[in-house]
Amino acid sequence: MTDPNAVDADGAGDRGGDGADAPNDTELPREVADEVERLTRLERTAVDENEIEAYESRRDELLDEHDFTSRIRDDDGDDVLILHPEEWHEDGVIRTDRIDDIDRAVEIPLEGAENPDDWETVDEHNRDLVAAVRADHGDVHGDNAAMLADFAGNHYAKPMDALTGDELAEFRTEYVVRNAWPSEKQQNVLSESIELVFETATEAVPKRQF
Repeated sequence: MTDPNAVDADGAGDRGGDGADAPNDTELPREVADEVERLTRLERTAVDENEIEAYESRRDELLDEHDFTSRIRDDDGDDVLILHPEEWHEDGVIRTDRIDDIDRAVEIPLEGAENPDDWETVDEHNRDLVAAVRADHGDVHGDNAAMLADFAGNHYAKPMDALTGDELAEFRTEYVVRNAWPSEKQQNVLSESIELVFETATEAVPKRQF
């Protein structure tokens, strides 16, 4: 007889939070969720088995540090990364009677119209741009550039120097405020850091940022 409190782990994602755009006030920090998403995307596009294993291993290590686990759920052909507490599991299934707060779970769409097929290429471009900003302008601006790269890659799957004014406004007023926790030094030079990212990429800064 089927246990009414047990559901398949891959089907429990609809019990999660509001997705990657919602702040996660649980024990899984947003920067960890962002990195887990990045590693998952890299793992999905990698060809070399050693690379795939390395991405999987690093992802599992990050989640283990917070007693979380990950699953991929198929939503009508679109894959969604589900992150939820390990304590909800027993023998590979979710125990609904153990779910104390559905908002502890995180849902991150991995596919969609806004995600390019060459996500890995986009991420490499953003990381190279971060490295250039860091090398030319120091760690504070480099850390801000890395923060922008996480936002651009994980939320819009696009080069950060291609972000629109509205997207930069979202980054500054929502993502940074609720999800990124920059240092005071980073906050003080954030506008300059954004300008340096576009300057380094030889692109014009979009006008609207607020």
